Amino acid sequence: MDLIWEFGRSFLLNAEQTMYAMSDPNHRIYYVYVLTSVIMAFLIYKSSKAKLVSDEKTFLRFLFPKKVWSHPSAWLDLRYFFFHSLIGKFLIAGFYVAVLVTSFRWASGGISITEATNQSTLSTGQGIALSIAFMIVTMVISDFMAWYCHYLQHKSPLLWQFHKVHHSAEVMHPVSNYREHPIDNLLYNTVLGATYGIVVGATLRFLGYIPSVPALLGIPLLTLAFNAVGYNLRHSHIWLRWPGKWSMIFPSPAHHHVHHSSHPDHLDKNFAFMFPIWDVIFKTYHMPEDNRDVKFGIGEGNAEELTSCTRLYWVPFRDAYRVVQAQIKGVAFNMSKPEPVKDRKNHPAE
Repeated sequence: MDLIWEFGRSFLLNAEQTMYAMSDPNHRIYYVYVLTSVIMAFLIYKSSKAKLVSDEKTFLRFLFPKKVWSHPSAWLDLRYFFFHSLIGKFLIAGFYVAVLVTSFRWASGGISITEATNQSTLSTGQGIALSIAFMIVTMVISDFMAWYCHYLQHKSPLLWQFHKVHHSAEVMHPVSNYREHPIDNLLYNTVLGATYGIVVGATLRFLGYIPSVPALLGIPLLTLAFNAVGYNLRHSHIWLRWPGKWSMIFPSPAHHHVHHSSHPDHLDKNFAFMFPIWDVIFKTYHMPEDNRDVKFGIGEGNAEELTSCTRLYWVPFRDAYRVVQAQIKGVAFNMSKPEPVKDRKNHPAE
């Protein structure tokens, strides 16, 4: 009886946190991040107003165009946000922490994370410098592991069946960010929880303490800056590309738009989350001058099946089973992805 009561209490707490997502800095749709994205959208609107079509001449119409909000995909994302938060994410909520705690104990040599200390004997200046360095190193390592996970999600036929849920959105707005399958969430929770636990545990083992990370609103400053500089435009219709080589250094919304595009030349490109340099190093970077060829969606034969909250859950399991069956029989599984366009004369944007 106590177990049922605790489960119900946890569910209600999770539901409350979901309803107040816009007031939580840990959520990508925190109102400050949304506000900074709106400000950036306004600057884009002012600079491109002369080129806009007639039904986007006002800023409100530019921000909420009919072509997006008349599409069923946009409203499915809103329904799925609550569905997935209340069911899938709730059921795996403690998994990240469990993996982090276990990996931390292993990397620290058997010390529990509750026994760790962040007290140092360094001077104030040295402590600040080490804290900044610790934040950067942790973020860089975690971002590389996220890049690699993302790469595998596209290259592995089995993992793709679950990750294609995120790519099935045919139009995008900030809540489209949450169109994820629970298996995707489990993968990232496992890899990133283990990565962070190992990095922090190893730091404790070699330094004797864990440096404090520079933070604001309880969020590491680097993460806060990443979220505040137009993050919500990454999943939107608004194209924003940093000029020249800057797009290879700092993540732009356009970088992620290309990743979501079903154009043949855009497939399996731009896997990075925070640092596009991973795509540059591993030759998965692609950045056209404009978005004329960008079209969201997956273009697969069963894309029309991913049209409800429940289908976004069960169709990938069915297709994953088919992948396994094909592998058992020794048959190559066709992921139905178009071939890259070789003749670039008809693609001046690239």
